[in-house]
Amino acid sequence: MSTSIHRDQLRAGEIHAELPPATDAGLRFIGRIETPFQVRADCPRQGDPDGGPDCRLILDPVYAPALEGLDQFEFIEVLYWLHEARRDLLTQSPKADGLTRGTFSVRSPLRPNPIGTSIVRLIGREGTTLTVRGLDCLTGTPLLDIKPYRCSYAVQARAKPGVST
Repeated sequence: MSTSIHRDQLRAGEIHAELPPATDAGLRFIGRIETPFQVRADCPRQGDPDGGPDCRLILDPVYAPALEGLDQFEFIEVLYWLHEARRDLLTQSPKADGLTRGTFSVRSPLRPNPIGTSIVRLIGREGTTLTVRGLDCLTGTPLLDIKPYRCSYAVQARAKPGVST
């Protein structure tokens, strides 16, 4: 696993900030993620819960009771810390189109708090290891949280007025 911070050259129109040191938010990594992706260039743009490779969420054994009941869901949401992403970009120019946008208007992993999220297919569970399909992160990525994607007690947002769904 690489421990270097990803420091790409700025693209035309991109702006970065000189930021003070981060403060501790008190996050706890609950485990780590194993994927076939060793470097960022190998990661898919978004995960594929149908045809993507099987990956593993390996939780610390203390969280075993927290997994009870998760098996009943076909899809789960996984939140993770993109530990090799640079955190200083204010504007970005995605490779796909060359246009420059504000960081908060793109889904790039390069952001002030590099929290990744994926909806993945839950393939199976063995102890505190979950096999999932649909991740788009590096192997060794710290795991932040797991949630059922949709469940009977999840609040569904109303449609926006004038917007068809």
